[in-house]
Amino acid sequence: MSELKKVTAIILTYKTPKNIILNCLKSLNRKINIIIIENSKNFEHQRLVKKKFPKIKVFCTGKNLGYGKGNNFGLSKTKTDYALILNPDIICDKNFFKNLTKIIKNNINFDIIGCQYIKDKIFAPAGFFEPKKNVEFKKEYFENKIESMSKVEWVTGCSMLLNLKKINKRNVFDKNYFLYFEEFDLCKSIIDKGGFVYTCRDLKVHHFGFKSSVGKNNFEKNEAINIRNWHWMWSWFYFYKKNYSFSHAFFKLFGKLTKSFFKTIFYFITNQKNQKNKYLYRFLGLLNSIIGRSSFYRGQKKIN
Repeated sequence: MSELKKVTAIILTYKTPKNIILNCLKSLNRKINIIIIENSKNFEHQRLVKKKFPKIKVFCTGKNLGYGKGNNFGLSKTKTDYALILNPDIICDKNFFKNLTKIIKNNINFDIIGCQYIKDKIFAPAGFFEPKKNVEFKKEYFENKIESMSKVEWVTGCSMLLNLKKINKRNVFDKNYFLYFEEFDLCKSIIDKGGFVYTCRDLKVHHFGFKSSVGKNNFEKNEAINIRNWHWMWSWFYFYKKNYSFSHAFFKLFGKLTKSFFKTIFYFITNQKNQKNKYLYRFLGLLNSIIGRSSFYRGQKKIN
């Protein structure tokens, strides 16, 4: 049995442009199982995708469940030992699956392995929760001083391998998150239970990011930005409150709360709408998290 048949790629989409999805699919090895989870009622590219990739399974959630619950839905459909979580704007490097096969054959004791970005000189896709340790790791990472397989405390969720022989695939991600920090929360829970999280330099991917797959018009693009600003702050506070304490979260982010408030007023007075909205939605997301409201915000409906 090919080791790759033990792997299911889960690609979570939400009205994602077809070229983004097809580029991702073309980079995958045909021996792995592939599931597309469309976070809405209808996957508009299903006929095209099934024509080019007949073995792919497509499921629709019925509504936008967010990253965590959407991937939980996909994991519930997975029957293999490993799940490869991929954002649709990921393209796997040509040697990705050759190196993945080696990892599975070597039977490494891991819960999660995070992938590495190609050509990203700004953001390290893994790290540690303690700030000083994280800065040291990031420096070593960009200087290519880390080992091929390095033990870390968190990895980013746009491309990561889950060992379902160790992770219970029922409700892997905390359903209270809608967007952001889900993977940090998962990694924290695994580390706290004595599990193992790694980042692997040999699992390389191209990540084209948020701008490649957001919105068809200015209204949708602006709403997507507002949603991201709102949920970034909501999830940030919730993560610290859940994993440390309310007081830790409050003192950690109090500066962000006051900054967002005063920046909103400043940009309102100076009539800079985009900047005003940026800080307004950050403020509202953080405020709603502080007072204990759910991550409810999904954007505004367009009024014609």
